[in-house]
Amino acid sequence: MSSDFIVSARKYRPDSWEKVVGQDSITSTLKNSIASNKLGQAYLFCGPRGVGKTTCARIFAHKINEADGIKPEDLSFNIFELDAASNNSVDDIRELTSQVRIPPQVGSYNVYVIDEVHMLSQAAFNAFLKTLEEPPAHAVFILATTEKHKILPTILSRCQIFDFHRISVPAITTHLQKIAEKESILFEEEGLHIIAQKADGALRDALSIFDQMVSFSGGNLNYKSVIENLNVLDYDYYFRATEYIINEDISSSLIMFNEILKNGFDGHIFINGLAEHLRNLLVSKDEVTVSLLEVTDSIKNKYIEQCKLFDQKLLIQGLDVINQCDVGYRMSKNQRLLVELTLMQLCSLKYNEAEKKNLIKLIPIGIEIPEPPKITLPKRGEKISLELTASAPLSNDGNNQYVHSTHGISLNGEIKKLENEHLAKLQESERILNLRNNKEEILLDKLNLSEVNAGWKEFITHLGQSGQKNLFAVLSHADPRICLLYTSDAADE
Repeated sequence: MSSDFIVSARKYRPDSWEKVVGQDSITSTLKNSIASNKLGQAYLFCGPRGVGKTTCARIFAHKINEADGIKPEDLSFNIFELDAASNNSVDDIRELTSQVRIPPQVGSYNVYVIDEVHMLSQAAFNAFLKTLEEPPAHAVFILATTEKHKILPTILSRCQIFDFHRISVPAITTHLQKIAEKESILFEEEGLHIIAQKADGALRDALSIFDQMVSFSGGNLNYKSVIENLNVLDYDYYFRATEYIINEDISSSLIMFNEILKNGFDGHIFINGLAEHLRNLLVSKDEVTVSLLEVTDSIKNKYIEQCKLFDQKLLIQGLDVINQCDVGYRMSKNQRLLVELTLMQLCSLKYNEAEKKNLIKLIPIGIEIPEPPKITLPKRGEKISLELTASAPLSNDGNNQYVHSTHGISLNGEIKKLENEHLAKLQESERILNLRNNKEEILLDKLNLSEVNAGWKEFITHLGQSGQKNLFAVLSHADPRICLLYTSDAADE
C-alpha cells in the first residue's frame, strides 16, 4: 500500500500570506510591520481553533529574515517552536530563556513561537515574564492561544494582540472548491457548503471533513452523500415544515417529524434547524438583511420566495414558540411529545391570530364609568360638577344600544355623550339651584337609580348565562351608585 497520501490540512497548509484564508486584516498588518521595519518584541495570536494562528506565526517568522537574503532552507535555524501544552513547566521556560541570549548565526532575528501558551503553569508564566519584558534586540516572541482569558494581564500588556476570527462559510466553500479542482474531485456546491457550515468557522476542521467525505463518496462530493454522512437534515424538510405551518396542516407536520425520527435524527437537531430556517425567512424579508444568509444562491432564492408567504409577526411568534421548546427540551421527560406540541402550536399561529382579531366584546352604552366625570354649569360665577360613579360596570337590559370594544369594558367617548344628555335635561327643566355656603347637594330627579339597578341585574344575569363566570363572580358583588357633587369658586352674588 502506498503511503504518499497527505491529509489536506497539511498538504494545503499556507506557506505565504496570499494563501491565508479569511484573515486579510491581520496578514496586511504583519506584512506592513516587516516592510516598515517596525517589529514588536512580542505578539499574541488568539482565536478559535483552526483559523490560522500557528500558520501565520510560522509565515511571519520566515518573512522576518527573508529581507536579509537568507535561503529558505537556512531559515529553520532562526525559528524555535515550543508546544506549551506538553512543555509547561518552569524548567522548560528556563531552558527557553537561556537560548534567547544566544544571537542568531544567520539573519537578524531569532523567532520563538510558543503554541497553546495558556497551558503554561503559574510558575512558568512568572519565570517567562522578565524575559518577555526586556528581551534581547534579536529576539521576537510569537505566542498563540485559543483561550486568551487564561493569559496573565502582565503578559497581555507586553504583547501586540491579534484576534483571529472565525472564517466565513463562503470563504471556506471557495477554498474547498479550489482544492477539489486541483485534486480532480467531482463536487456539488451545496455539498461543499454543508461541509463549510459543519466546520463552524474552522478551516482545518473543514479540510478534515472534506477528506472524510471524499473517502465516503468515492471522489464524488454530491449534496446527498454529504448530508447522509454528516447526519445533517436536508433543507427540503424545513421548507416542507414551513409549508405545513402556512397551510395549518398539523397532520402532515407530525407525519414528517415521524419520518425524521425514523431516519435516525434527534428531535433537538430538527427543532434547532427549524429555528434557523425561520430566522433565515425573517432576514429574507428585507433586502438589507438578506446578505446575512450563509447559503448557496439556489437556496437563497427559495428563502426569498417562501418568506413572501409568511407574515413577519407570525415568524417572530414562531421563533418564540421554538425557543421555548429548545429551552425545555433537555428537561422534558417526553421529548417527542414536546416537539409535536411545538409543531401543533406553529400550525395554529394563523388561527390564533385570527381569533384575536375577531374577539369583540359588546358593551351597553353609558354603563361603565371608570373615572368620576364632572359636569360644570357656568352660572352666576359658580362651577357645578356632576359626578357619576359605579363600583363596577353596569349591564345591558336587551334594549340598550351596543358598541364594539377590544380593550375590556371601557367607554370614555360614550360617557361624554351621557354627560351632554344630562346637561341638556338640566337646562330644559330649569331647576332652581339653591347653593348654600357652596356645599349643598344637587338633586336630579331625571336620573332614576331603580332603572339603573334593574339594568345592572340583567347584565349580571347575562354574564352568567354566556359562560363568563369569572367576570360574573366579580361583578355580582358590586352595586352601581349615582352621586351628585358640586364645587364653587365664587361667593354668592
